[in-house]
Amino acid sequence: MNWKPNPFAIVGLAMVSMPIIAQAKIYVTVDQVQKILFPNKQLTKAPIIITDDLQERMRVASSIRHPFQGDRIWKASDGSWLIVDEVVGKHEMITYAVGISPNGSILGIEILEYVESYGYEVAEAQWRKQFFGKSAKDPIKLNQDIQNIGGATLSCKHLTDGVKRVAVLYDLALKAK
Repeated sequence: MNWKPNPFAIVGLAMVSMPIIAQAKIYVTVDQVQKILFPNKQLTKAPIIITDDLQERMRVASSIRHPFQGDRIWKASDGSWLIVDEVVGKHEMITYAVGISPNGSILGIEILEYVESYGYEVAEAQWRKQFFGKSAKDPIKLNQDIQNIGGATLSCKHLTDGVKRVAVLYDLALKAK
């Protein structure tokens, strides 16, 4: 009996044994985000302590369970804020920044770092501009006032929820400062 290897099995075995490589893509740095969202404005680092109560209120409003870090917050002299946060995409963390005006409306969001193999379309300006002008009073919900991107559903959902969390943070803790 002569054994002949199936060429499809060999290719399939080679594909299974190949490592999946996902590289982190850094789109912008915090310094660059400050210049993009707040041109000609000086920002001062303004970290806050996130109490368990505040963390819980933000979680309820946004459904994001990953704890918010209060050390990546900056304030401009006109009362605007820059907040850097992170949410999980599908498997990896997405680092993003939200600019908030003195009245609590979103000036813009920027993706700082995206590690996932798929869903990177959330970094495109067309998708991100949907958040402009929204505040904690708006739903900021995927498929409600924020459109989904096919193939990037989890990244879209988690970023949308994260932006809601940041808007709620402004209302609960930053507005009075």
